[in-house]
Formats: sequence, C-alpha cells, structure tokens
Amino acid sequence: MGKRAVVVVDIQNEYFPSGKLPLVGIAEAAANAAKVIAAARAKGDEIIYIRHEAAAPDAPIFTPGSAGVEINSAVKPAQSEPVIVKHYPNAFRDTGLKPMLDAKGVSDVVIVGAMSHMCIDATSRAAADFGYNTVIVHDACATRDLEFKGAMIPAAQVHAAFMAGLAFAYGKVMTTNEYLS
Repeated sequence: MGKRAVVVVDIQNEYFPSGKLPLVGIAEAAANAAKVIAAARAKGDEIIYIRHEAAAPDAPIFTPGSAGVEINSAVKPAQSEPVIVKHYPNAFRDTGLKPMLDAKGVSDVVIVGAMSHMCIDATSRAAADFGYNTVIVHDACATRDLEFKGAMIPAAQVHAAFMAGLAFAYGKVMTTNEYLS
C-alpha cells in the first residue's frame, strides 16, 4: 500500500436535519466518517476536506457564506488539514485536489461523505480514472430518497445501487469496521 489520503466529501450542515437538503442516515454516516478520520490522524495519513459551495451568491442551497456550507462539527477539520471548495459534484473538477494528492505522493484514496449518488459517485469514479487505488467506506456515506418519472426510490436503494456500481469497476467498497480492521 502506498501513501494514503482520506477525502472527506461534503459532510456539511446543509445535509443535516437543520439544513435545506437533509439526508437519510447522515448522523450515522458522519459518526463513521469521524472514526475513519481519527484512524487516519493516528496513522499519519493525509486528510483533505471537500466543501461544496454554490457558484451563485444567492443560490437556494449551499449558499456561499451560509451556515449550510460549513463542515459539520462531527468531522471538524484540524487546523493543519486543508479544505478545498468545489462547485461541481466531482471534487477533482476545477479544484486543486489532484495536484495536492500528487504533490503529497498519494496513491491510495479513501472516500467518505455525501451524497452517495452524486458527489461520492463522481469523485470516486474520477479518483479511479486518475489511477488512484480507491476505497469507498459506504457506511460513512449518505444519500436521500430520489424520484424518477413518478417512482420514489428509497435512500437505501439509491445508496446500494451506486455502491454496487462503484464496487463493480471503480474501487473497493467496504464498511467502516472492515476498513479499520
């Protein structure tokens, strides 16, 4: 195994019950992410936070400068841990994430965060496409119920479908306990 970085994607207040886009199981996912982060700190792994922010200053969600865009206190970054702001689902798109990982000699990327069907999916696929050994800690990720053409898809099914796709071709998908052992 090479040098590892944990990429904490969008565990922001907007996704918690007090936010404008609450996710199913976000508190549990954040608690598991906190375990992954604590283990990474103990091992000296890199930890990089990603924070989504809308490009428009008056956006209805992820509004710049709002409490919703702040990283949730359950996974608060340490002073020395970088926070990268992104405007797209893929944390690599138009950000300094890849140059930062490469400058630090990272070969293994561990992804936790939100939303499973959007930013976790896009970031995990990009990480694999860039050649990083990618692990997605699925119970440290959360999503929400979706609707498509009148059909309601429960969050658990959305999450399972996206994790199955990622496991098929983009990385290892495991639980927090599996990852930590």
